[in-house]
Amino acid sequence: MSLEKINIRNWVVVLFILVFTIFRTFSPEKFGAWANFTPVGAIALFGGTYLKNKWKAFLIPLSILFIADIFINYSYFGEFVFLYEGIVWVYLSFALIVAIGLLIKNVTALAVFISALLSVFIHWVVADIGVWYNNPIFDRNLSGFIECLIVAIPFEKNFLFGTFLYSAVMFGGFEYVKSKMLKEAWA
Repeated sequence: MSLEKINIRNWVVVLFILVFTIFRTFSPEKFGAWANFTPVGAIALFGGTYLKNKWKAFLIPLSILFIADIFINYSYFGEFVFLYEGIVWVYLSFALIVAIGLLIKNVTALAVFISALLSVFIHWVVADIGVWYNNPIFDRNLSGFIECLIVAIPFEKNFLFGTFLYSAVMFGGFEYVKSKMLKEAWA
């Protein structure tokens, strides 16, 4: 394969995703008050924004997050857990966050901030459908779902702060790297 066919931009995007996925492993749920202060929302948003091929935009970040989850579950439960209750809702929320990233055409601080805020809201509502549905302490009606959302606020607050922080670092870092690289390298 010649150097002209290698898309350096995509490799840098994937490298950013991999590096920040490592930070995901530092904050598993066993860290109590820090639970959900992770880069997962930012990773999905970032992949959707910078991976131009739509299949890659969904496949790469979601696959990397899934593989990281397997290892996190192992460190937490002492066994490999591939599927868990509510996984469909969690990964649907991440897929929707990737879709939000696909809508960002001009990367600005405001666009990233609004997209990160919308991403957290989507994660909060969609991922908690699985929690609400699979947990018998919540009634299977609208008031039970609202109760579930209220109970999730401390976790989503951490998810919000993590998504904001990691989005700022990932998007800002990538834009900085991009500005320092030759235009031909980003073809």
